[in-house]
Amino acid sequence: MTTPLLGDRVPLEVGDVAHGGHCVARLDGLVVFVRYALPGERVLAEITEVRKGYLRADAVEVHTASPDRVSAPCPYARPGGCGGCDLQHVSAHAQRRWKAAVLREQLHRLGGLAEDELDALRIRVAALPGGSPDGLLGWRSRVRYAVDAEGRAGLLAHRSHRVVPVERCLIATPEIQRLPVTGRQWPDADAVETVASSGGDVVVRTRRGDTVTRVRGPAQVREHAVGRQWTLPPGVFWQGHPAAADTLAGAVTELLAPRAGERAWDLYAGAGLFGAALAGAVGTDGVVTLVEAAPAAAAAARENLGDLPAVRVVRSGVEAAFRRRLPRPVDLVVLDPPRAGAGAAVVRAVVAAGPRAVAYVACDPAAFARDVASFRSAGWSLAALRAYDFFPMTHHVECVGLLEPASPVRD
Repeated sequence: MTTPLLGDRVPLEVGDVAHGGHCVARLDGLVVFVRYALPGERVLAEITEVRKGYLRADAVEVHTASPDRVSAPCPYARPGGCGGCDLQHVSAHAQRRWKAAVLREQLHRLGGLAEDELDALRIRVAALPGGSPDGLLGWRSRVRYAVDAEGRAGLLAHRSHRVVPVERCLIATPEIQRLPVTGRQWPDADAVETVASSGGDVVVRTRRGDTVTRVRGPAQVREHAVGRQWTLPPGVFWQGHPAAADTLAGAVTELLAPRAGERAWDLYAGAGLFGAALAGAVGTDGVVTLVEAAPAAAAAARENLGDLPAVRVVRSGVEAAFRRRLPRPVDLVVLDPPRAGAGAAVVRAVVAAGPRAVAYVACDPAAFARDVASFRSAGWSLAALRAYDFFPMTHHVECVGLLEPASPVRD
């Protein structure tokens, strides 16, 4: 067998979807991860990457099309174009089926769940209102444009630092699309960051190295969630889909079912979204301890939740907070880690604290599945799962899992 070279074009029969926005095919025994394809299609694919044991490729011609294939609305969503949207060639319903299949596969392969356990979870990915009538475009409220050597703003190609200059990004909110960011020069910037908040604030900032300069808009933006108005710096993390904050907070409180007087930890708390939701449920007799490492986010949590007597904010990394002895006992834990996941050490520390339930908010199916495996090795189970399409047109999916010990820890 002769291994194909970069740029070679090969015919492929496309198989199942896989995590990362591609499908799996085989070429003379080699695994090929194919973008811009759908299961069951016959395509001509161009090799974009050659690795030991596998290849990456883009479908450049479709000879037998899936019934789920549609025309991409964005001219930059194509081989060699912008790498931000993986699934513009896929119908709306098929995008959600794709994400559900990936979540199921990761929980089986990395999480160790058996088929009957997966069936019991009834994994579905829910669509959300927002943006265009079908919910696929006009939803992204935070967009970071890269700037190329000629000072043009654009978006990065797939698995590359190459900047693709664009006229506009169709998944961005109309407010961001109207901003004078593309089509002009940014000679003194490495990136242009834009925010359109749910409170009506629109901000443009440039970044060069560690230096951030506000070009337009207020120094603080307003967001609305869980019945509160939040005021925070534009650089503090907030969900990018307008319906995401309330949807996630509702899922967390529904799954945990907090009771008056209970004690909770909100780990990787950000500006305190879940802490606020829990504080309203546990009441003045309960305690909610938020742990957040980023100084600006921790400060925003203190400022925005200062009226809630149940809330305590700890500025610390999560593992360091365990070493400093977080208040115990604890009844409930919210885990909302970064994309890499919480990790086995954090899972072990959470289990050792003996809560009755954990709500795990995940933005990466593989990291979530690995952490589920760590909980399962400690005798816990994934009792329920909610999944949401907060990132239409991309391969990303957000989910909230309820993890419980095999037997109740306390009444």
